[in-house]
Amino acid sequence: MRLYPAQMNRLLVTSALPYANGHIHIGHLVEYIQTDVWVRAQRMLGRRAVYVCADDTHGTAVMLRARQEQRTEVEVIEEMSEAHQRDFAQFRVVFDHYGSTHSEENRRFAGEIWAAFRKAGLVREEEVEQLFDPVERLFLADRFVKGTCPVCKAPDQYGDNCDKCGSTYQAADLIDPKSTISGAKPELAKSVHLLVDVEPEHAFLDQWTQVDGRMPREIANYLKGFFLNKPLRSWDVSRPAPYFGFEIPDAKGHHFYVWFDAPIGYIAATQQWADKAGEKFDDWWRSDGVDIVHVIGKDIV
Repeated sequence: MRLYPAQMNRLLVTSALPYANGHIHIGHLVEYIQTDVWVRAQRMLGRRAVYVCADDTHGTAVMLRARQEQRTEVEVIEEMSEAHQRDFAQFRVVFDHYGSTHSEENRRFAGEIWAAFRKAGLVREEEVEQLFDPVERLFLADRFVKGTCPVCKAPDQYGDNCDKCGSTYQAADLIDPKSTISGAKPELAKSVHLLVDVEPEHAFLDQWTQVDGRMPREIANYLKGFFLNKPLRSWDVSRPAPYFGFEIPDAKGHHFYVWFDAPIGYIAATQQWADKAGEKFDDWWRSDGVDIVHVIGKDIV
């Protein structure tokens, strides 16, 4: 029995992409099992539900692990993908497609979106002062720096936000920062980065996030009160070599930051599923007749 009109019968569902640097744990499984149960329920109600996911593969953590294990990054992420899919299968979580952000489809979509940002005049270069590990000889991602929160003075906080007071800041703002890789005190060093101006889209984001039913009301309120109540910072989307990720097509030596291409991985996984299933991608990702539901933890929003 179909409980939905034919034109609204299709449902595309995604879960947060597990990172390829470690194994699936019980916290991950809660989300995927809940999503799997919901997808099965939707199918019982008569909807055609497609469930896609992928491994999130790029970034400094995977690069460092490969270096420590004297393997290539591709060897590491391929092994973890097999392990992740094996673990999901053992808990009866069934995906219609499980992909990887390290794919040609994702490279292509990332390039298309980047070209659109360029065309819209939203990209600019800026010399960024960033923490640099003098022992490992690399710039440190926010999650590889810990120190005292500059706002509430809570110790042992990461370089992007404070777990105690919820403040967001730059890693260089931390008091007494330390590299979590080598334990060394980071140095401030400058390099050219590429940034996307987000503030021109402030009005759109304000409207889009506040639509009833778009997301849980408490999350919409949080975004309204903590991000959209002030001008939005430009988004630093590039990282200098060495870095494991896609090189930016028109900026040699610069790579897309993992948080640029990871969300695009949902689109790429849908494309891979469509190719495999003999479906048209636009009929799913760009159709008003499809509900797209992203199941993600509140800390990812």
